[in-house]
Amino acid sequence: MGEPVIVDAVRTPIGKAQGGLRGVPPDALLAHVLDALVGRSGVDPRAIEDVVVGCVTQAGEQGANVGRLGVLLSRLPVSVPAVTLDRMCGSAQQAIHFAAQAVAAGDQGVVVAGGVESMTRVPMFSDIGGGFERLDPALFERHEMIHQGESAERIAARYGLSRHDLDAFGYESHRRGAQAAREGYHRREMAPLAGLERDEGVRLEPSLERMLALPPAYRSDGVITAGNASQISDGAAAVLIADRGRAAALGLRARARFRARVVVAGDPTLQLLEVIPATHRALERAGLRLEEIDVVEINEAFASVVLAWAREMERSYGPLDMERVNPNGGAIAHGHPLGATGAVLLTKLLHELERRGGHLGLQVMCIGHGMATATIIERL
Repeated sequence: MGEPVIVDAVRTPIGKAQGGLRGVPPDALLAHVLDALVGRSGVDPRAIEDVVVGCVTQAGEQGANVGRLGVLLSRLPVSVPAVTLDRMCGSAQQAIHFAAQAVAAGDQGVVVAGGVESMTRVPMFSDIGGGFERLDPALFERHEMIHQGESAERIAARYGLSRHDLDAFGYESHRRGAQAAREGYHRREMAPLAGLERDEGVRLEPSLERMLALPPAYRSDGVITAGNASQISDGAAAVLIADRGRAAALGLRARARFRARVVVAGDPTLQLLEVIPATHRALERAGLRLEEIDVVEINEAFASVVLAWAREMERSYGPLDMERVNPNGGAIAHGHPLGATGAVLLTKLLHELERRGGHLGLQVMCIGHGMATATIIERL
């Protein structure tokens, strides 16, 4: 049996919708981070046995196994296979889990996992040709299938979260993201592309007053707005995972190991709250308590999800230090390129642990239809 370790992780800057990465096809986005990962890690590309890629909207330029197309466009040998998977927003995190599991099983020694999404070039829901109305009507007879924005509204109501609560969280995400950009915290983890050297969506001078003036996005009297929800974005990320012994034999430095990898599912209507049981299960599997975690990266799909999660974490574990949660801002600030975000967050987590000398990190993501993924890593 193998021991999977993380050798390196790299990502593109995240581009805004119709922004700086609009001219870069998704296979080229992926090829860019694959080449950057090989160049930075020093791995012999011939040693890579598979590439596992998350991508949500697998249509058009993101169809035809975009993972393999990215490999063919990169400098990797044509002998390196690739597969593309869809676990919605958790796709790249699931790709990382599958790669680690292949190494742990002894099936493979060196695997690249990652994700890609160009929401500019391949709009969300292109794969089903429209909105939820295109789904099987039998689903609606069994479940209340609603947009995630409506789920976020219901979560805010359940937890008594006000518009000001949500906008204040969104403001803080931008403030932290702006500070990270000014200080160059992400410089080591990014592979600049198309003239972008930082996450394009981060507002360097955020204004809470302007955020409070934004109209509701899903209900006329709602609290969810463009200012307290994740941005439509473009980007890619890749993570090099290897068996610890194989990495040593190849002269590669193991930077972190996995303490837990979990996926859970539950209510498909509220759908975004499974981050709570996912966190509990990951901590239990790792034999840890939340206060032992140095950095948390929880996807900011909506501010209400993170604040509800924080409320439940405090109920279970006591006071929560929010300075350790998304310390450099999250998807409200930098954006959420759906199939790539799982690998983006792991890349951020690894580099932030190293930057601050931390030891343990937790990544957790809500997923449509009532799922969530969680990962705990330990820096070596």
